[in-house]
Order: sequence, then C-alpha cells, then structure tokens
Amino acid sequence: MEKRNIIIGGAWPYANSSLHLGHIAGLISGDVLARYYRLKGDNVMYVSGSDCHGTPITERAKKEGKEPSEIADYYHEEFTKMFKDLNFSYDLYSKTATDYHKEKVEELFRKLYDNGYIYEKIEPQAYCEHCNKFLSDREIKLTCPVCGEETKGDQCDNCLHVPTGDELKKGFCIECGNKTVERDNKNLYIKLSAFQKQIEDHTAKVNHEWRINAQNETNKYLKQGLLDRAVTRDLSWGVNVPVDGYEAKRLYVWIDAVLGYVTDTMKVCEERGWNWEDFWKEGNNNKIYMCHGKDNIMFHSIILNALLLGQEENYHLVDTIVSAEYLNFNDQKFSKSKGIGMTATEAIEEYNSDSLRYHLIANGPEKKDTNFTIEDFTNTHNSDIVNKFGNLVNRTLKFKGLEKLPAGKMDENIKKEIIDTYNEVGSLIEKLEFREAVRKVIELVEKTNKYYDDKQPWVARKENEEEFNNIIYTCAVVISNLSNLFEPIMPEACSKIRKYLELGDPSWEYIEPKSEIKLEVEALFERM
Repeated sequence: MEKRNIIIGGAWPYANSSLHLGHIAGLISGDVLARYYRLKGDNVMYVSGSDCHGTPITERAKKEGKEPSEIADYYHEEFTKMFKDLNFSYDLYSKTATDYHKEKVEELFRKLYDNGYIYEKIEPQAYCEHCNKFLSDREIKLTCPVCGEETKGDQCDNCLHVPTGDELKKGFCIECGNKTVERDNKNLYIKLSAFQKQIEDHTAKVNHEWRINAQNETNKYLKQGLLDRAVTRDLSWGVNVPVDGYEAKRLYVWIDAVLGYVTDTMKVCEERGWNWEDFWKEGNNNKIYMCHGKDNIMFHSIILNALLLGQEENYHLVDTIVSAEYLNFNDQKFSKSKGIGMTATEAIEEYNSDSLRYHLIANGPEKKDTNFTIEDFTNTHNSDIVNKFGNLVNRTLKFKGLEKLPAGKMDENIKKEIIDTYNEVGSLIEKLEFREAVRKVIELVEKTNKYYDDKQPWVARKENEEEFNNIIYTCAVVISNLSNLFEPIMPEACSKIRKYLELGDPSWEYIEPKSEIKLEVEALFERM
C-alpha cells in the first residue's frame, strides 16, 4: 500500500500563561494520530508551536513591566519542556517569533496580496481617548448580545459568538474601562467572501469525518455568509506587513499562527532534505488533520483553508477537524485566578506521564464536556493501568523462578483476538474515537488476564511443563503486541516492554518475541 503524506497540526497555544490539563485534553489527540500513522508506516509531519504575538502577550508584558519577547520566551520554554515531559512526538514545536517563520509568513501574505485577495479599507474603528490608541477586538469588553455574558470583543467564551462591528461600538476599553469612541482607521482586509463557494464545497465533501461541534460551528459561519476580515492591526509586536504604507502595523495573530503549520513543515523539510510540497500540495496521497479545542474551529476549518486557497498554488485543504469539547476540574472551569484546577506542569511533576496521557485519552472530552478529578484519575491508574495492564506484565514476565522466556506455542484463538484488536483499534483511531480505541485495547488485556487465570500456570508449572510454556509464551506475545497497541497512548511503558522482550521498533502489525531471551523486568507502574 502506498505511503500517505500526513500533516497533523496541533493548535498553537498563546505564550502568555501556563497551560492546564484542559489544554492538553484538547491537543493530545494529535499525538495519538501522529504515533498511530507512524506505526502504519506513513510519512507524518506533526507540527505546532507557541503563539508569541498578539494582545494577550502585550497585555501581560505591560502589567509586569517587561518586553513582550520576555513573556513569550518564558512560556515557550515552559511549554516546550511540558510537551517533552508528556512525550508529545512533534517533528517540530517552534514559535511564531522566529525569523524563519516571520519571513515565510510575509511571503505567503504577499502572495495573497498580489493575487488580489487583500484590499485596503478606511472605516471607523474603536478608539480609546484615555489610552490614546485604536483597540483590537481583544482589547474591548462588552456584554454578549447572544447570551448576555461579559466577554472580550474577539469571541464570547461562553457561546462562541463573534461580535459584529456594530456590536463592538457598545464596548469599553479593557485597560482603563472607558467607553470607546470611533475614529477612521486604515487597515488591510482579506476577501474571505471570495472563498465562500470553494470552502462550502470542500466542507460538504469532508465534514462527515468531523465531530458534530466542528460541523455545526463551520456551517454556522457558512450559512451566515463569510465576511471579509481585517488582517492588520495597530501593534508594534508581531509579523511585519509586507505592503507599503503599513510599516507601523502588524499582521493579525490568527493569520500568523495558522500559517505556522506550513512554515514549520517548510523548516523540517529543509533540515531533512525533503520536499515540503509533498505534504501540502494536491496529488501526493496526502491528508491533513487539525487538532484543537472547540473555540478554535473556524480558524482551522475556514480561515486556514481560505489562506491556502488564496495562494492559488494547488494546496491540499484541511481534511479533518479534530475538535475537543472542554475538560472541567471538579465540575468547574479551569481558572488560575480562582485557584481551580492544576497546570499541566504541576500534574507532570506530581504524576506519571503515561497515566496522565491514558486518563485524558480514555476519558477525553470528545463529544461532550468531561470532568477531571484526582479521585477519578487515581481510580483509572490503579484499576486499568496497574491492576489490569501492569499486573498482566508482572505476573507473566516476573513469574517466580522464570529466568528466560520459554519456547512455547502460541494459542491461535488469542492470536486472532490480537489481530482483530489491531483492526478494530486502527479503525477507531481513524474515526477519531480515541476513548473507544483505548477501551478495545483494555478489553484485550482483560481477556488475556482471564486466559491466564483459567489456564492456571502456577498449577501447570508443577504438572505439565509444555502447557506452562505455552501459557507464558502466549501471554508474552499479547504483551509484545500491547507494546504496539498502547504506543500511541502510553509510549514510556511500551518502550520498557520492548526493551524487556528485545523487540524491534514498534509497528501496527502482529509480532512475536524470540523465545529463550533473558527476562530482567521491573514493575511498569506503582499504585497511587
């Protein structure tokens, strides 16, 4: 079967505060997909980075009396370490503040401009007379006209409504609290409306693979009709606008960030001697996934596709939107200011990274908001991971007096169960059913534990050595294949198993270990 060229993009987190477990729950699907497709033998490009520009960073810098670059660099380093500790297998995790990224974004933007999709518009814009500056959407607060909650002007956190220009006129400056006034301002706009038909047609073709939230959110904007959108803003921190007369402005952060998937791919391919167009241009057996929380849907299903279409260079558009719902903590929204929840870094320092990954995937917010509690997490760890998976490994490979893996005969019924599990789990992962995929692997663990109990190797050891060898070997074969099946979920434990059983690189196919290998095994997990 021909190898596929697969892009997997993880949303670019704002480098203005620590990430919490809810952010990880929205992003970890990308790592599951990347690891799975690598096991299948496909060419995978898994990319993301820290979003270092935009108002959230400048706001924090102003509060702390620092430069925006200091804030962005601090959190970028924190994010990089955190993703590494959680074993996210990015081909590149970069940041939007690199010279390479800025240069490539300017080139891509200039192409949009030269192709006629960017135009100048002078119109009234919110201005704060007290702060003496034009305000971006995020710098305006108002009451959401749809749900009544107080929100920032870029998007309502509660109902995801994006306020219109008329609605923003009723806003107040977030910084000083004064009511905004209007003054004429010059900006560049992107003709999103020009891509309505193409994005509609593409969405109709691919959205059967999307979750309901992505279908509904994207169709909402398409039904309303795509509106042209400002792409420049009055800031000194960000990517330069490569158009004369706009030297004092910068590109809006959402253009800068979503084009990062392309610039990251270019960077990796340059370093590896590959052709980046194999991943991004049509006709290369390619597929593109975008993984993020539900508040980022339209930026990936509409904005990114419009930016790609506007290049007029036969770009492959985003195929699959992997949009998570929200993860809550003790039935409340994560909130640093209110002390609700824990950061991802705090969780990694306290708990096993494989266990965190397993719990966030097995109980992830795929189709509805879910809840994280320490009690539930502890129960998942002790029940599924220690009592089922860890116990199977320990009692098989650490059987009292067993120094080498015996040369036994594989049970054909169990072999069929393993092969069926590969097929079922692979299909579920490709359908974005990660919770069910984990359940299927655990089912194999449970069936093998039952096989072990029913066969009673402790009795066979005394009465029938051949039977004993067959039981232990069969269970060892299951464990070998679990090191493949669990690789997208718990990579550290799987790496240890491969070392114990002297297995080669992981793959998505049935394997058997060599017999007579020396068994030196430590417990994979400890009880919490």
